[in-house]
Amino acid sequence: QVQLVESGGGLVQPGGSLRLSCTAPGFTLAYYAIGWFRQAPGKEREGVSCISSNNDDATNYADSVKGRFAISRDNAKNAVYLQMNSLKPEDTAVYYCAAAWMKTVVNGPLTLYEYEYWGQGTQVTVSS
Repeated sequence: QVQLVESGGGLVQPGGSLRLSCTAPGFTLAYYAIGWFRQAPGKEREGVSCISSNNDDATNYADSVKGRFAISRDNAKNAVYLQMNSLKPEDTAVYYCAAAWMKTVVNGPLTLYEYEYWGQGTQVTVSS
């Protein structure tokens, strides 16, 4: 059972930045496509960004975060990151990472149902 651990959330002012991390102690994240999702109160969980497992370098972003967020992978640290810049109040949500075994996102993002493992989430609050 893969256990995903998110970290890096917090309170930030509009225009600020945060970097979220997704790790999986004891498992090799390189074999998994990783997706970042978020869920705001009263709203459905939505995809933010995703990256293929190490068979290719494909990434995808929701339109609402393109140009502001960047997903990356560091295999040496067994981690996937979501760098979030120019944060807006509407980015406030609980952010989750999810893992899918040996999947590519070169043809588009995976649906949340295609992910086998989920973390517990980390709160991101953008407010002045």
